[in-house]
Amino acid sequence: MSRLKELRTPVFWAEGHPGKLDREGWKIEVGGLCKRPTTFSWQELCAMPKRVADARLTSVTRFSVRGRWGGVKLADIMGLVGAEPHVGYVRFWSIREVYDTAIPIAVALKERMLLAYEFDGDYLEEDYGGPVRIFCPYLWGYKSAKSVVRIELSDHYVPGFWEQRGYTDEAYIEAGKVRDMNEGGRVRPIPAGEVIKFLDE
Repeated sequence: MSRLKELRTPVFWAEGHPGKLDREGWKIEVGGLCKRPTTFSWQELCAMPKRVADARLTSVTRFSVRGRWGGVKLADIMGLVGAEPHVGYVRFWSIREVYDTAIPIAVALKERMLLAYEFDGDYLEEDYGGPVRIFCPYLWGYKSAKSVVRIELSDHYVPGFWEQRGYTDEAYIEAGKVRDMNEGGRVRPIPAGEVIKFLDE
């Protein structure tokens, strides 16, 4: 059993669970405003330098889970494809390309921004966005697109799946209370902004 499942982390697919996916055959297409559009295979991603971010994924539905997320820095991907200097936003599509979302390039280049394929040393399963998902601890979880198949670098913003349904485009994490899955769903306060640890009660 994966660590995320042990923690009883909620499973939520707005567009419907994709079922079993082919990890070994996984590919992510990266294009748009870049010099070298590239399709990265699972094997190529795993061969890149792995970064580990000890941080929280915090959902706008008010749960938060902390762990060691492992994967490839999105900034490294931007460097490999030769992102153009006028890129303003990075847009992500999930499997089947029903779900999409976008973030500013300034967020995409942050240190803990990952194409993640692990949580606490376990490969991510489909329930939680495997084989490869976006991990963005700086914004609400709907910006952390699951099972990513395509990334586009753009000079303009396009509202995504949830943004078109009323969620904020900025997705700034607001101070308030969430369920801490690392403590059995205990309700705890969080600060605004990136959630590295909770405030003391």
